[in-house]
Amino acid sequence: MMTTLLAAAAAAPATFSWSPKVAVVMIACNVLAYAIARANIAKPNEGFEIPNSQYFGGLSHASVVAANCLGHVLGIGTILGLASRGVL
Repeated sequence: MMTTLLAAAAAAPATFSWSPKVAVVMIACNVLAYAIARANIAKPNEGFEIPNSQYFGGLSHASVVAANCLGHVLGIGTILGLASRGVL
């Protein structure tokens, strides 16, 4: 089993390095996640209010954390997909 894992690790392509393109993709995915959160969360302003909440469209702390989680999941999937196709 270890030899199979080592062979799979050796065959894996090298990871890519950070660049401004990667940051732009992650920011775009997070903005998309905020739009999805504002449209789909039933009670977006219930719970703790965050400072400067007017910049986040009145979202509560839990809604902002949820939107960021979704944005990062979308972002890493997009980044890995674009990197495997050679775009990033």
